[in-house]
Amino acid sequence: MESSTLASRDVYKWGIITALGVVAGYVAVLLANVRHFYTDDTESQYTPLWVMLGRHLREGQLPALVPEHWMAGNYTIEEAGLLNPPQLLIDLIAPSVDNLVLYVTVVKLIFAIILGLGVYRICLVYGAKASWAAVAGSAIPFTGWLLFFDEASWMTAFTGTAWMVHAWASGVRYARGRSGPIPAFVFLYLAISVQYIFPAVESGLMIGAVALGELVYQKAWRPSLRLLTMAAFAALAGLATYLPSMLSAKVTWRGTAQINNDQFLTVPWSESLNASLPSTLPAFSSWWGYVQPMPVVYIAWFLVPALAFVDWRKARDSARELSAPALFAVMALMWTAGPGTIGPLRWPARVLPMVALGLLVLVCVLLGRFATFDGWRRRGAAAAVLIGLLWVRSFSAAPHEVVWHVVAALGVAALGAAVVWLGRNRGMAAACALVIASAFPIVYLQVRAAQPTPMSWNLPENRSEMKAAFPDLAGTTLQLGDRALIPPGERTLQGAYGSLVFGNYAKDLELTYVSGYTPNGHFWFGDMLCMRWDTSVCPDAYRRAFATEPATGKTIVDLMKVDRVVLQRALYPDARNQPAPPGWKWVDYPGHEKYIAVLEREGGLISTRNGRVAAMQGGTATSIAESDLTSRVRVSSDDGGRVVFARLGWPGYRVTLDGRDIPFDVVAKTFVAVDIPAGTKSGDLVLTWRPPGWKIGGAAIVFGLLGVGLLEWAYLRGRRRAEELAEPIDEPTPPDAAAPESAESGLADAVR
Repeated sequence: MESSTLASRDVYKWGIITALGVVAGYVAVLLANVRHFYTDDTESQYTPLWVMLGRHLREGQLPALVPEHWMAGNYTIEEAGLLNPPQLLIDLIAPSVDNLVLYVTVVKLIFAIILGLGVYRICLVYGAKASWAAVAGSAIPFTGWLLFFDEASWMTAFTGTAWMVHAWASGVRYARGRSGPIPAFVFLYLAISVQYIFPAVESGLMIGAVALGELVYQKAWRPSLRLLTMAAFAALAGLATYLPSMLSAKVTWRGTAQINNDQFLTVPWSESLNASLPSTLPAFSSWWGYVQPMPVVYIAWFLVPALAFVDWRKARDSARELSAPALFAVMALMWTAGPGTIGPLRWPARVLPMVALGLLVLVCVLLGRFATFDGWRRRGAAAAVLIGLLWVRSFSAAPHEVVWHVVAALGVAALGAAVVWLGRNRGMAAACALVIASAFPIVYLQVRAAQPTPMSWNLPENRSEMKAAFPDLAGTTLQLGDRALIPPGERTLQGAYGSLVFGNYAKDLELTYVSGYTPNGHFWFGDMLCMRWDTSVCPDAYRRAFATEPATGKTIVDLMKVDRVVLQRALYPDARNQPAPPGWKWVDYPGHEKYIAVLEREGGLISTRNGRVAAMQGGTATSIAESDLTSRVRVSSDDGGRVVFARLGWPGYRVTLDGRDIPFDVVAKTFVAVDIPAGTKSGDLVLTWRPPGWKIGGAAIVFGLLGVGLLEWAYLRGRRRAEELAEPIDEPTPPDAAAPESAESGLADAVR
C-alpha cells in the first residue's frame, strides 16, 4: 500500500478522533451543567431571535425591520446574520423545536466540531502530525473564554470563530497553490456575515498575519498578493452585512467613535499567558469584581509544560514557516491588554479565544514536528519549573484558592509524566490519545466548580410550557419593568417569568412586545422611555409613556399605537390603586397579579386600525396597504397637514407622493412624520424603508463574487499550464529499435 494512501487514512482517522473528542468534551460539560450552553445572551437574545426569524422566513419574509419591536426592531443592525446561509437554516428549524436547551446544545456542538476540525486543518497545513493536530482541534472548544463565554453565551462570536479557522487553513492552502480561492472566500464570508464585528476584524488580522507569514516563508510576494486579493473580494461580499450599522450609527448608542482605556475586561499579559493551570482564576476587572469566578484565560494543561519537550534546534529552521501563527498570537495578546474601547470594539477580553487559537496552533505544530523525549529527565525538570511558575502566577491572582492550585499543579505534573511515559514506551499516537482524553475530567471539574453560573438568566426552556403559563396578550404590548427587581428565587416559569418578559423572551412566546435585547438601541427612543438594552426601564418611564407630545397633542403610547401597558408591580407598587389614564382601564389577569398590573385601551386594539398611521393634522390619512417595510396611505389636505407614523425614525426611509419624492421628518426625534402639501386630494403617499446602503451592498456582493470567480479561473488556468508542462513528451520509436529486455532495463534507459 502506498505511503500517500496511509497518510490520507491517518488524516481522516485523526479527524474523526478530533470530532469524537469534541463530542466527549460536550458530554462532560453537560454532566456538570445540562444548561451550560443555554445561558446569558444565548437564552435571552439569540435563541428567541432564531424563533422569531424562523417564523418570518417560513412566511416568505426576510425580517429586516419589524416596526412594533421599536428600539430592537431593526434587524439589519442586530446580530441576526440575515445574510449568513447557515444561520438562516438554524432560524428556519428553530420554531419546530420545543426544548430550546436541546436545540441550542446540538447547534453549538455542530459548530464546536466545525471549530475543532478547522484548527485541525490549520495544524496540518503547517506540517504537524495528524495526532498532534487532533490534540489542538479537540482542545480549542474547551479553552477558558470560549467555553465559559462564547460557547455558553455569545453565540455569534463562537460561530464566527468556527468559520474563521477554516478560512485560515484554506487561505494557507491557496497561498501555497494547493487549493483554489473559493474555499477560503466562502469561509471568510461566513465569518464576516455572522453580523458580529469581532470575528470580522479578527479575520482581517488573521489574513494579514498569514499574508505576511507566507511572504516570509515563500520569499515571494505573489502568493500573499493573491491571498489579500481574495480576502478583499470576501470583504466586499460581506460589506452589505455592516453597511446598515455603519450608516445608522448616528442614531444609536454606538454612534460616537472613540478610543479609550477604562480597564474593564482588559487582561494583563501575565494573566493571558497563565494558560496551563486548570484552577486559574485570573485577576482583572469585570462584572464580578477583580478576581474572576471562572478560568477564562485557561487554554490547555499541556500548552506550557510541553515546551520543554520541543527540539528547539530543529524548530529554529522552521521559524519562517511558523511566523504567521506566532504573529497572530502576538497581535491578539497585545489587543487583550487594551485599549478598552476602539469604536464599536469594546472589552478586549473577548479576544482571548484568538490568543488561545494562536498559541494552540503554534505549540501543537511544534510538538507535531519537533517533539522529542531525548534527555527526558532534564526536560522533565524544565517542565516542572514551568508548572511551578504557573502555580505562582495563579496563586498571586487568587490566593484564596491555594489548595486547588496545588492540586491542579500536581495533576498537571502527573498527566505530563504519564504522557511522557506513553510517548517513550507506546509511541506518540498513544501519548496524544491520553492528552485528548485528559481534557474531559478537567472540563467537567471546571464547569462544576463554576456553578451556579453567575451569568444565567434562568429563562424557561420549553416553549410549550412558556406559552401555557403566560397570559395570551394580543396586539402590541409595552412593558415597563426592571429585571434587577426580580429576586433570584423568582426567576422561574412559576414565578416572574410566567408574567414578565425581558430581553427577547417575548419572541419565544410569539408575542409582540415593544423592544427586546439590543446592543445597538435607538438612542432617542431609549432616552424617551429611559429604556435599556434588556427592555428594563427607570421608574419615570410610566409618566413618560403617557406624557403628551406637544407637536401632535397625542401621548407617546398613542403615537406608538400600543394596545396594552404592563407594569411590573415591584417597580410600580401603588399603580393599581391610581385611576387609569384617560381612554385606558385596568384589566385583571388572574394568577398574575403578584407580578403585573395591566392597562388596556377602553376601545380595544388600535394597532390593527388604519395601518401604522398614528396621527394626522390638517387633513385625512387612510391606510391602503401596510407591511413591515412599506406604508401606503391615501392623504388629503386643503391647507397642508402632517401625518405621523408609528414607525421609529431609522435611516433608510423614502417617501413619495403621487410618485414624486418628498421630504420627511421625525417628531420627538423618534416618530417618522411627513408634511402634506396644501391642495392635496386623494394623494398616494408611499413610505418605504430599505437598509441604508443596500444598493452599494448589493453591488459589492456582485463584485466580490465576480472577483473570486476571476481568481478561480486564473488558478485553474495556471494549474492546467503546470500539468501540461509536467507531462512527458512522447517521441516516436524508430522501427528498428529493439525492445528492452525487462522493465528494469527500460526504466534504466528512461532515467538515462
